[in-house]
Amino acid sequence: MIGKRFNNFGNHNWWVFTAIAVGLFTSVADFGSLIVALPTISEYFRTDLPTTQWVLVGYSLAISALLLPMGRLADLVGRKSIYLLGCLIFVIGAVAGGFSPNVESLIFFKVIQGIGASMTQGVGMAIALSHFPMSAHGKVLGFQITTVGTGNILGPLVGGVIVGFLGWRWIFLCVALLGLLSMLVALVIIDEEPVISENRDRNSYDWLGAFLSACILLTFLLTMTSVARLGWSSPAVIIALSVSLILIIVFVYREIKYSDPMIDLRHFQKRQFTLGVVTGFTSFIGNSSVRYLLPFFLQAILKFTPQTIGMIILPSAVTMILTGPLSGRLSDRFGYKPFTLLGLLLSAVGLLILSYLNEQSSLVLVIFGMVINMSGTGILYPPNNSSILSTVDEAQYGVMAGFVNLFRNVGNIMGVVLTTLIVTSVMDSMGVVPSLAAVSGNSDVGVGEAFVRGMQVAYKVLAGLIGAAILAFVLDWFSLKVKGHLV
Repeated sequence: MIGKRFNNFGNHNWWVFTAIAVGLFTSVADFGSLIVALPTISEYFRTDLPTTQWVLVGYSLAISALLLPMGRLADLVGRKSIYLLGCLIFVIGAVAGGFSPNVESLIFFKVIQGIGASMTQGVGMAIALSHFPMSAHGKVLGFQITTVGTGNILGPLVGGVIVGFLGWRWIFLCVALLGLLSMLVALVIIDEEPVISENRDRNSYDWLGAFLSACILLTFLLTMTSVARLGWSSPAVIIALSVSLILIIVFVYREIKYSDPMIDLRHFQKRQFTLGVVTGFTSFIGNSSVRYLLPFFLQAILKFTPQTIGMIILPSAVTMILTGPLSGRLSDRFGYKPFTLLGLLLSAVGLLILSYLNEQSSLVLVIFGMVINMSGTGILYPPNNSSILSTVDEAQYGVMAGFVNLFRNVGNIMGVVLTTLIVTSVMDSMGVVPSLAAVSGNSDVGVGEAFVRGMQVAYKVLAGLIGAAILAFVLDWFSLKVKGHLV
C-alpha cells in the first residue's frame, strides 16, 4: 500500500523501476569499483594478484550459481520479500568485507555479497517488468541497460577516487550505504505482490533441481576459468567437463519428469524463445572479447596509460547508454525482429573493424570500432530480452529473468575463454610465450606482433560466430514470412 502513495508524484510504475534501478546500479558500480581496487588490496594483504582476483571470481560464481534458484523461489513466495532479503544480505556482506582482517575472509564475505546479488538481479528485473504492460517491456529494458552502462562508467571512476583518498575499505562501506539506500527505497515504493504462481505450495519447490543447477554452473564456470592456466588436455579439466555433462543430463531428465520444475525446458520448443536465447548468448560471447582484449592492446601495443584507456572506452559506453532506451522504445512500437537483427549486424561489423587493428592503427579507428560494436549491444539487449520474456507467463518472470542474466554471465565467461584460447594458440604458433600475461610490460616486438595477430584472428572468428547467429535469425524470419503468406 505504501508504494501506491507515489502515484501522487507521477506514474507509480516508473517509481518502481527507479527503486529497482538504484539496486542494479549499486551492484554494477560495486563490481567496477572493486576491479580498480584489486591491485591495492593485493598489496595491502601481501598476496599475489591471482589470489586476490578470487574476490571477484567468488562473487561472480555465487551470482551465476544462484540466479535460477532464487528467481524460481521469488516466483513462488513473493518477489519483494526475496528482493529485500537479497539487499540485506548484500549490505551485510559489504560491511563485513570492509572490515576483513585477511584476503581469505574478504573472499568469503564477497561470496556472501554474491548470494545477496543473486536474489536482486533477476528478481529486480521481474518486479519491474511485472508493473508494465508487454507493450512497454522494450522501453523498460532499454532504461535498464542505461542503468548498467552508467554503473560501468561511474564504478571504476568513483572507485579510483575512493581508493586514492580514503583507502580500499571505504569502497565496501560506500557500497553498503548504497545497498541500504536501495533496500529502503524498495521497501517504501514497491508493493508486496501476490504470489502469481498457480502452485503456492512452498514444498513444491524443486530443491533437487536447484542443487543440480548450482552444481552444474559452479563446476562448468570453475573449469572455464581454469582452462587458460591448466590447458584443455589437463586431466582435471577433462574430468570436470565430463562431470558437468553428466550433471546436465541428470538435470534435464529431472526437469522434464518433475511436475513443478525449476525451469520449464519445454520453452525451448518455442522458436522465438530458443532463437532469442541463442542470439543473445552468441552476442555476449562475441562482445565480451572487446572489453577483454582491447585494454591489453591499448596499453601494451599503443602504449596508453590506464587513465587514458578509461577515456578511450568512455564514448562506446555512452553510446550503449543512449542506444538502449531508443531501441527499446522503437522495438515496442515496430517489433523486436528488425532491432535484434540491427544489433547483431552492428556487433559483427564492430568486431570486423577491430580485427584490422595493428601497431600503426590510429586511435580514431579503435574508438570507431568500439562505438559500432557497443551500439550493437545497446540496440540488441532490449528487444532480445523482451522477445524471450514475452513467451512466458508473468508467474515465471522471476526464474526467466534469472535465466536471461545467467546466460549473459556464462556468455561473457565463454567469450573470455574462447578469446584467450585463440590468441594464445596464435602466439604459440608464432614461437612466443602463449600467455596474455607476457604481453603486458613486454618490450619484445615479437610478442607484441604475435598478440596483435592473435587478436585479429579472434575478432574475425567471433564476428563469424555472430554472423552465424544473424543467418539463423534471418532464415527463421524468412520462413515465418513464407508460412504467413501460405496461410
